[in-house]
Amino acid sequence: MEGLICIDKPSGVTSHDAINAVRRLAGIRRVGHAGTLDPLATGLLLVCLGRATRLLEYLVGQPKAYVAAIELGRATTTYDAEGDVIAESPVDISAEQLHAALDNYRGSITQLAPLYSAVKVDGQPLYRRARQGESVERPERAITIYQLDLLAWSGALLQLHIKCSSGTYIRSIAHDLGQDLGCGAFLANLRRTQIGLFAIADAVPLSKLHQGDWQRYLQPTDSAVEHLPRLDLTSAEALTLYYGQAVQRQSGQTPESLARAYDDQGYFVGVVAGDAQNWRARKILYQPDQG
Repeated sequence: MEGLICIDKPSGVTSHDAINAVRRLAGIRRVGHAGTLDPLATGLLLVCLGRATRLLEYLVGQPKAYVAAIELGRATTTYDAEGDVIAESPVDISAEQLHAALDNYRGSITQLAPLYSAVKVDGQPLYRRARQGESVERPERAITIYQLDLLAWSGALLQLHIKCSSGTYIRSIAHDLGQDLGCGAFLANLRRTQIGLFAIADAVPLSKLHQGDWQRYLQPTDSAVEHLPRLDLTSAEALTLYYGQAVQRQSGQTPESLARAYDDQGYFVGVVAGDAQNWRARKILYQPDQG
């Protein structure tokens, strides 16, 4: 049993809960996901089963898209609706001020990890140190906001569409935007709509996964790396990679350094890495006797 399922996670359910639900349905332990969603957040959760879990690393780093509801006028400890309110201010901003502030979050920027997050400093998650009342320097990371659109604005509530690099904290954007505007803000609601080539329109609600028919939502294992260019090999070359040896790169083959490889029968070989002369095994799932 292996493959990938696009799940539409509901609010109030942890990503771990969703994984456990799939484990129970599939009857296997080898299940993982490509990027956690907070319990209050909804939307796309990519779940890999069996050997497909070996390809999770190629999904986790893919760009992601969200629809975020941000409430102005209040700041919270966690930067979202779960935290305690620590400041309140009247919301008196113009459209020009809002658009100018949003401009600061487009392109390549740096971002401080929220104090209430799982990022570890000296081996301890930040949220644990925060609960203990410790003061700790938060790590900074470089991120990219590829697209940021104002979808709606009514009173103190904004709705944004954000496409960003992996590792972006949307609730930090909400908090920092509130600081820039001088009124405070927090993330009121979040829905993930895309991960790489996968969109929420292709996802099945977690509640609709039932014993007996859940497998019809299972996509092929190689769909996890469909964003990589395709490389066609002979069965002999596939076998060479399977045994850990290099295969010479041929003229006309994809110039990229990573590729998803197939043998001449169309069987998925795995992910290979190329240099100027050769292809080498990076993550091989090939089974010589599968044909």
